[in-house]
Amino acid sequence: MEILNKTLYIIATPIGNLDDITFRAVEVLSKVDVIACEDKRITVRILQKYDIPNKELISHHKHNKSKSIPKIIEKLHSGKSVAYLSDAGTPGVSDPGNFLIEKVIEENISVVPIPGVSSLTTLVSISHFPTNHFHFEGFLPHKKGRHTRLTELANLKEPVIVLESTHRILKFLNEVLEYFGDRNIIVGRELTKFYETIFRGNVSRSIEYFTENSTKGEFTILISEKTYN
Repeated sequence: MEILNKTLYIIATPIGNLDDITFRAVEVLSKVDVIACEDKRITVRILQKYDIPNKELISHHKHNKSKSIPKIIEKLHSGKSVAYLSDAGTPGVSDPGNFLIEKVIEENISVVPIPGVSSLTTLVSISHFPTNHFHFEGFLPHKKGRHTRLTELANLKEPVIVLESTHRILKFLNEVLEYFGDRNIIVGRELTKFYETIFRGNVSRSIEYFTENSTKGEFTILISEKTYN
């Protein structure tokens, strides 16, 4: 595969199991000049697993984007090829990659997607709900606007997908019961990882289950548009 100069490659990376990376992603990572990444430690583990030689790494995350984006754009304008990796999954989906992509496009620099795994499509792929259309919310606001947003989501006539963390999952499930009612739900915990858990049932049962079982890890939640028998 030919790597183009002055091009930003958006590379989807595993959400847990490192074997889920694509051949094309490994090839691009081995050939680009620079790798921008959300967390250098995570990226180094991927590079080491696939015997990819040391690369120039640039840290890019939501807290340093004002400094990292100009640095990445400077590399691109100088003719370098750059790959961007988020911590896990597909960049630009609920992570700081979208800030970078927006600015790169404004600079008339080419952006090439290298598709792969995401927690969104991973959970949808095993759903028994109709998913020809659905709403992906990502992470809800922690405080301001949370009540309003939950009310709006509960009124949608389609399945809703939300991301949540280990610290707030039980609070969120109780909010779903309050705002949505006791709908059917699929909860994916630590998808593709060793302790992967997939819960299917209604919201009240999910609260009971995760009260009694581990809530460590990252969660992807699919809420049905109605209750199924």
